[in-house]
Amino acid sequence: MSLPMLRYGRQSIDQDDIDAVIDVLRSDFLTTGPAVEAFERMLCDVTGARESVVCSSGTAALHMMAMALDLSPEDNVVVPSMTFMGTASAMRLTGAEVIFSDVHPKTGLMEAENLEEALRRAGSRRVKVAIPVQLNGWACDMKALNAVAEKHGVTLLEDAAHAIGTTVTENGRNVPVGACTQSKMAIFSFHPVKTITSAEGGAVTTNDSDLAARLRRLRSHGITHRPEEFLERVAAFDASGRPNPWYHEMHEPAPNYRLSDVHCALGLSQLKKLDRLVARRRVLAERYDSALEQLAPVVRPVPHVPSCNPGLHLYAVLIDFEAIGIDRAAVMQLLREQGVGTQVHYIPVHRQPYYRRRYGDLNLPGADAYYARELSLPLFPDMSDSDVNRVVDALAKVVGRVS
Repeated sequence: MSLPMLRYGRQSIDQDDIDAVIDVLRSDFLTTGPAVEAFERMLCDVTGARESVVCSSGTAALHMMAMALDLSPEDNVVVPSMTFMGTASAMRLTGAEVIFSDVHPKTGLMEAENLEEALRRAGSRRVKVAIPVQLNGWACDMKALNAVAEKHGVTLLEDAAHAIGTTVTENGRNVPVGACTQSKMAIFSFHPVKTITSAEGGAVTTNDSDLAARLRRLRSHGITHRPEEFLERVAAFDASGRPNPWYHEMHEPAPNYRLSDVHCALGLSQLKKLDRLVARRRVLAERYDSALEQLAPVVRPVPHVPSCNPGLHLYAVLIDFEAIGIDRAAVMQLLREQGVGTQVHYIPVHRQPYYRRRYGDLNLPGADAYYARELSLPLFPDMSDSDVNRVVDALAKVVGRVS
């Protein structure tokens, strides 16, 4: 009897998650109701940020950040090439140009020297924003990156789509990613393979209340229902000064990026279990770290980042495919035949045809080196300890078959 396929990632749904969704389906609100506000409040509690604004996806969150900072075709944005393409695409939707930065060849993370090099390459072009990516759940050295950004007058944002539940040591205390102590805003994704899920969904966190108010308008057609924001005073209020109950204003055109109460009910239920879900991922990762020692040096986990306690989204390894004499596609197929699903995170975005046509061929050796060796192994909380052994045994067979 064949064992079930272990995918590289999947959601972990319990009965309480199902019950939370059913409760909303039986309520008066399917969208834009109390579950949205409750989810946002708990995101603030978890991240330590003063404001959170949920939306329909992590990419929507990125686009909202870009719009909130009024990015335009006159602006440039530094984005690491080792990321999902949405990080760059969301910036291009504003007309801003992307300057791809390199990353560390073993961690895939943007470092201060990578940001400095990208800014030098920008020359006289105006760079308004830089967006480090917290890859796999490991966090960049945001303090060092922010020092570079401040020196050059650049606003630092965070793509923390992978990193809900990650903490970093800052001034002797553990600070959650998303607290925005070194950045203006941070985004999260709640796609099913992430640490928690709302089926689809995302969020922006910030400590700037004015930015948060604008983000809420930008997720809903640029419309506000808040009387204190109304500009047309005569139309907005009756003779006694009370706001007209039907009245609303559109201050700028924007998409519909709202997240429904159904999604937020699931997200809130999942967020209540974040500590448990993160802890289980860490246990599984530690088991991988130990079990994979037998496959060194041809297979090594992505190195741990100092002063970071990750809420791991992915368990990434670096494989010396040349040394084992077999290419990555063949390794993935042989693992699949043993019931082990894998994935590659990511093809460097600067290699995508759209960006090659726009910016030409770039020399980013760190991103290319990381991509050449990366493979993401199964990691999700419902895995058993024996599942980790099964994955490592399967990988050992593949390595042994060609060694």
